Amino acid sequence: MKTVLLGCLVLSSAMMTAGCKSDDTAQQTVVQTMQARVVESRQQEVPLNVRSTGTVHARETAIVSAQVMGRVQQVLVHEGDSVRAGQTLAVLDDAAMRASVEQAQAGVKAAQSVQVAAQTNAALAASTLGRYKQLESEKSVSPQEMDEVSRRAEAAAANLEAVRAQTDAARAQENGARTMLGYARLVAPFAGVVTARMADPGTMAEPGVPLVQVDRAGALQLQATVDESAIGVVHKGMKVQVAINGAGSTAMTGTLQEIVPTADPSSHGFVIKIDLPASSQLRAGMYGTADFANGVKQAILIPRTAVVMRGSLACAYVLDGKSIAQLRYLTLGAPQGDLIEVLSGISAGEKLVDTPSDRDLAGKRIEVQP
Repeated sequence: MKTVLLGCLVLSSAMMTAGCKSDDTAQQTVVQTMQARVVESRQQEVPLNVRSTGTVHARETAIVSAQVMGRVQQVLVHEGDSVRAGQTLAVLDDAAMRASVEQAQAGVKAAQSVQVAAQTNAALAASTLGRYKQLESEKSVSPQEMDEVSRRAEAAAANLEAVRAQTDAARAQENGARTMLGYARLVAPFAGVVTARMADPGTMAEPGVPLVQVDRAGALQLQATVDESAIGVVHKGMKVQVAINGAGSTAMTGTLQEIVPTADPSSHGFVIKIDLPASSQLRAGMYGTADFANGVKQAILIPRTAVVMRGSLACAYVLDGKSIAQLRYLTLGAPQGDLIEVLSGISAGEKLVDTPSDRDLAGKRIEVQP
């Protein structure tokens, strides 16, 4: 009888223990419920685009360099300065060039003095010839004397022409020296902004070596490259959707202004130039992308607000059949307004948590928030 009672007690104790474990397991499997807005992925037609990348440039850029060798005496501008057309940017040491101008001026004066003497001699010879012709008509001079006077007049006239040529050459030399002196001042070719200063006072300037870069003021261009396989998609004058990093998230519409007709043999790409609308946020050197429409395709889209970033990875909380949220990694495509294309990770018709913020919703039951 004692054995039977002891067995019953052991059995009762085991059953109570099992009951406690069962209760604990039930408590552990309770899923936390959270409220959130829910959106649905959908499949629809989107434009099939050809994407091109490039850099923002001014429509015109001038690299100002010296035309003569000389030491830089002054650089009068800095990066970011606005300049007007003809404004002096830099000055070279012009002592040697001024000496050349003075030497040329002296040569002109000497030539002019010689010319005055030649003119006087030619005028005298011409008047003597006139008198001898009068005497010849009166039979008062011999033919030999007449020939000598004629030859002297011709020689004086020829000498005057030679002296005049020498004077012209001296003036041309003076003009050349003055032109060289003008090269000592480097000026802005048009109104714009200084974007680079490559020299400081004391630098030895050489012809063709850049000293200052000036970008023309006004609207900018995106200079991008289109692969040769897609060059048939683009044409001059077409409207292009452009996104510029650093100029805000809003896309802008540009106009394709120019297509360089020759491809780069190394990249097999064609350079295109897209006129951009005026914007205070645009700066030369910014990186940008341009999308050219090339038909349509079927794509899966989700709201951009449903995407969360985990480091450099794009994710979304996707609900299963029991409304349990699971974190799923995505491969994203091009944005389509407030939506974004999903290349992999989600199928059409799946439900996702919208605007999850920084909440960790993985494994939680999501109750649709009104």
